[in-house]
Amino acid sequence: MKLAKTLIAAAIGLGAAHAAFAANVPGPLVTPQWLKAHLNEVTVVTIGDNPAKMFTSQPQMGKNNAVMKVGGHVPGSIMVDFGDIRQTRVEDGVKLKALMPTADFFTAAMDKAGLNAGKPIVIVPEGEGLAPMDMGTRLYFQLRYFGEPADQVAILNGGTAAWLNAGYKVSTAPAPKAAGDWKATGEDNAILATIDQVKAGLKSGSEQFIDARPTQQYLGIFKKGIDKSAGHLPGAKSFPTDAIVQTKDGVTRFMTAADYKHIFGVYNIMDNAPTTTYCNTGHLASGAWFVVHEIMGNKNSKLYANSMNEWTNLGNPTVGLPG
Repeated sequence: MKLAKTLIAAAIGLGAAHAAFAANVPGPLVTPQWLKAHLNEVTVVTIGDNPAKMFTSQPQMGKNNAVMKVGGHVPGSIMVDFGDIRQTRVEDGVKLKALMPTADFFTAAMDKAGLNAGKPIVIVPEGEGLAPMDMGTRLYFQLRYFGEPADQVAILNGGTAAWLNAGYKVSTAPAPKAAGDWKATGEDNAILATIDQVKAGLKSGSEQFIDARPTQQYLGIFKKGIDKSAGHLPGAKSFPTDAIVQTKDGVTRFMTAADYKHIFGVYNIMDNAPTTTYCNTGHLASGAWFVVHEIMGNKNSKLYANSMNEWTNLGNPTVGLPG
């Protein structure tokens, strides 16, 4: 009888341990194989700026599962429209679009999408190019900032394109219409840089700033319309868009920490210094932050989410090629 009780207790313990494991993600990035094996244990969140493409159109595939055109979504996923997760506000009398949202605004966006609390979250971007992947990292950053623990949120590396490339089927079923009950539970200011912190870091020289935009924007050759002036933050180092991800067979993926360590050496970027990443609106810079903070493990790194949009429109200086 004693042995039977011991075996039962052990079985319960193993079951609890398995449940605890099943309730976590293995890292900031997961593979299609991992997601397929744990599909019923997580909430899959498809993110993009064209919901119709991910919920009505079929993909186009070439030889050897090469992705020609992404369409559809991982079965059972909900849909977050990238346009819904950033906020328009007035800052110092200036109306600015695409800002870091308040907790209430972000909570409303997540609940509108149907996100419920209580399950790990796997974010699935389109996976065709850097911009779609960075929509995933921006959502990841905001979920982490507003309270999701590191072991409760991940990104499918390569997104829907990688899912297709792995030979798995997608769905074109409509997105669920029921509202969710997810709530922001806090604000992790250790990962978000404010404009005042950026000014202080530039003045003291204590912070490494990484510009995550295309080289033309960094140099001031080209200016996005949302910014008031061209160029980059004084002393910032360029981590250009074509060095942040790797695309093969139509699938765009993040690389390994060792790959980025080598790339940083080429671009004279320190991999362990206090670091702030920025771009125009914090979209592309969220991908650079993801590389530095999550893949390379530099926990002393922040995202300046409002980026050059806020910086230039509030009259702060930039440097670049002479006009």
